[in-house]
Amino acid sequence: MKKHLIPLGFLVLLVILPPFLSGYWLRILTGVIMFATLTEAINIIAGYAGYPAFGNVVFFGMGAYVTAVLMNHGFGFFLTLIPSILSAVVFSVIIGLPVLRLRGHYFAIASLGVNVAVMEIVNNLKIAGAAEGLTLPLKKGASPHAVYSYFYYLFLVVLVLSVIFTIWLEKNRFGFGLRAIRVDEDGALAMGINTPLYKTLAWAYSAMFTAIVGSIYAYWISYIDPETVFEPIISVKMFVMMLLGGASTVYGPLIGAVLLELITELVWSKFVNIHGIVLGAIIILTVILIPRGFLDLFTGGFSWRRLVQNIKENMI
Repeated sequence: MKKHLIPLGFLVLLVILPPFLSGYWLRILTGVIMFATLTEAINIIAGYAGYPAFGNVVFFGMGAYVTAVLMNHGFGFFLTLIPSILSAVVFSVIIGLPVLRLRGHYFAIASLGVNVAVMEIVNNLKIAGAAEGLTLPLKKGASPHAVYSYFYYLFLVVLVLSVIFTIWLEKNRFGFGLRAIRVDEDGALAMGINTPLYKTLAWAYSAMFTAIVGSIYAYWISYIDPETVFEPIISVKMFVMMLLGGASTVYGPLIGAVLLELITELVWSKFVNIHGIVLGAIIILTVILIPRGFLDLFTGGFSWRRLVQNIKENMI
């Protein structure tokens, strides 16, 4: 219970913070919370189960488009969430049955191919606006700040739910089964773990949270197109955040999301012309020197000796 006290303190801070923030910083923090939730979601299939789902953004895009299409046909936002979740979960199960038979980079490439295929379908789907995209009804509020706060709290609620789920996952038999699959899938199968079922459920849970975030994102931005919501770089950012913070942990993805988004913002403001190079160098050095993430580095207390040991282990 003690290890959750600091996160609870941060949660209280996040709840009371919006009235004291400018519109700019509220938008930045909303983006951080959004990516933290996406990273927490991909951590289920990639971190715990060890399946690198580089095409996980497909569920983000599906959630966004189901919400956009339904809202353009008169549905309220919250009424679109159930169809968004169901479409993503059902799709993950159907496509997962054959794709999850693959492992390693074969699965990574296949999942990425699924995302590209769905993006091309949506790109030619008239009901989804085809390549022109869709405009959603604007959220009506008393002020721009009130509207920003509304989406901030929506994302925060989903983040809290995803963290609660991951805490449950860590202590549940299902979570232990996923970790066994990550370490040795054949051994896990020999021990009696239903590995196909566990992998499919892991991807379905990941799809559920990712689709919800996609739905909120579409309503927040109020305009989407296939190139935006099916962009593979979103999945890449999820992976980098997960690795920065620490994969297969509860709070690692959150730390990674905060670090990467704030570093990105800082680098963008200081190195406008070469921000991509600088950001890439920072990420590469961090992943090489701290391969298990910042959470592992600070678990049990930070020490320079431990950091130097990590560097020596990964530079040899």
